[in-house]
Amino acid sequence: MKIRDVVLTPVAFADPPLLNVMGVHEPYALRSVVQLVCEDGVVGLGESYGDEAFLGEVRKVVPGLAGHDVFDLPGLKRLVARTLAGTVVTDEHGLIGGFSIRKTIASVYSLFEVACLDAQGQALGRPVVDLLGGKARDEVDFSAYLFYKYGAHVGADEDSWGEVVTPEALVSVAKRMVDEYGFRSIKLKGGVFEPSQEIAGIRALAEAFPGYPLRIDPNGAWTPETGVRAAGELEGVLEYLEDPTPGIEGMARVAERASMPLATNMCVVNLGDIEPAFRARAIGVLLSDHHFWGGIRDTQALSITCESFGVGLSMHSNSHLGISLAAMVHVAAATPHLTYACDTHWPWKTADVIAPGALEFRGGAVTVPERPGLGVELDADALAVAHENYVRCGLTKRDDATYMRKYRPAFEPNTARW
Repeated sequence: MKIRDVVLTPVAFADPPLLNVMGVHEPYALRSVVQLVCEDGVVGLGESYGDEAFLGEVRKVVPGLAGHDVFDLPGLKRLVARTLAGTVVTDEHGLIGGFSIRKTIASVYSLFEVACLDAQGQALGRPVVDLLGGKARDEVDFSAYLFYKYGAHVGADEDSWGEVVTPEALVSVAKRMVDEYGFRSIKLKGGVFEPSQEIAGIRALAEAFPGYPLRIDPNGAWTPETGVRAAGELEGVLEYLEDPTPGIEGMARVAERASMPLATNMCVVNLGDIEPAFRARAIGVLLSDHHFWGGIRDTQALSITCESFGVGLSMHSNSHLGISLAAMVHVAAATPHLTYACDTHWPWKTADVIAPGALEFRGGAVTVPERPGLGVELDADALAVAHENYVRCGLTKRDDATYMRKYRPAFEPNTARW
């Protein structure tokens, strides 16, 4: 089944002022949506990053896709690698680890691979999960993803979540997410305040939600010594401690003395990182992400490696829309070793580009769509609005640090570490 046309649409959607070690989220998050229009009328959907650097690499690949068979994924990978040879797209916001030619090729390939699998499933009348070997589970668990945040964007009215800078406010937001979505585990984005304040936040959550698996992710904002201290103070409280400090060596130093497993989406981000990290026993849980691990089939392959070395598997999340959520659900459902609840930014957004009803959170989980392909349908009007947002907002990259200086003019990301 040959590709006849490729439609690439950059989009933007409203994002709250969520805080992290690099600063604060801008008023809009950027994404890209691709439609692979095939000769028989099938349209395969994909979604990924929306910053200009990434879009520039995607646009290089688009002209070579006409006439390519959507069932030829090895050929697609060769096409992407040949087109982007020598290119490196950097992680400018500094929150998803290092960058390399390998990671750039994997990220661009993933966008098109998901769209090809969606088209394959539609052509065969089977959901993508079946193309991946079938369901290991009927529904996929997700975790409530808490952030410290400001009450409003600069010059705007306070949003419905309000300001979140205290343990009490964290508990309030968690209760709202649990009530509305049924989440059964909770993650906190840390690295914003002094570690003792964030540890207090985790303890407040543990008291308010007894028995809930809890996680904290400071995005490498702590020194190894602080990571060890925090792990000791939160012994018996955390399900896992995510990226307390930068690098494989630093993570290994914390892991050696921590009672809970360490997780990462920052120090193990491509195949070349696996051997040194596993040899050093730096991590106990790898947070996969099909957007930069080379697609959903490579994510499945990654799970076999993790299982072989006794490393657990979960799934990282960035600000995303419904096409990405559908892809996450299909690959998680088809991957038996992915047993930890996945991350998702879903509750923070207020709009999407897919028709409603295909993906719903019940009991903190999303049931695997049974319709062919990804099981989601593009809403043309919503896509047009999201593209208008992209054009109007004028953003071309994510820059949390610069935007943070509108709140705190002297702000610098915490590279000195707590």
